[in-house]
Amino acid sequence: MSDAKAAPADIPEEVRSWIGQKRYEQEGEIEVERGYIYTSLASVENGNPLFWDEKVAEELTGGLVAPPTMISVWFRPHHWAPGREKAAQPLQVHFDLKEKLDLPEAVMTDNTLVFREPVRLGDRLRTWQVLRSVSELKRTKLGTGRFWVIDVEYVNQHGESVGTESYTGFGYRREGR
Repeated sequence: MSDAKAAPADIPEEVRSWIGQKRYEQEGEIEVERGYIYTSLASVENGNPLFWDEKVAEELTGGLVAPPTMISVWFRPHHWAPGREKAAQPLQVHFDLKEKLDLPEAVMTDNTLVFREPVRLGDRLRTWQVLRSVSELKRTKLGTGRFWVIDVEYVNQHGESVGTESYTGFGYRREGR
């Protein structure tokens, strides 16, 4: 059920109907695997033994886990895959809002992550996006537009929540355009 209070009345009904609804539910294209984890850790020189030493991981978390900050990595689509007709885009609700609200420019102004169950080797994660709110028109130094909040929910193959990413975006039109 959508929350009509989360969007002003001048928002198209189609967009209003998205509020509070699961959109773009999908299973990750790859399972959580060590190679991606090690590549990510090496890129930032993260030597935390929790992620490298099986004995330490077993003592602390019951086995090897992925760094929590990698939660979205398992859903970053490859731009090409056999049978895919168009390039996949992450955070599709954001791009849908830009199109439906005729706001060609956009920036993310905030990103918050909440972690729950650890992501483990071999997990196959599922995700979906939920539009939480759209603001009244606002004028900023960038232009006139609207703020929106999108949550990206993540669960493992057992249905356990492993985390939520919340994004605040600002879609806008530059003055004179």
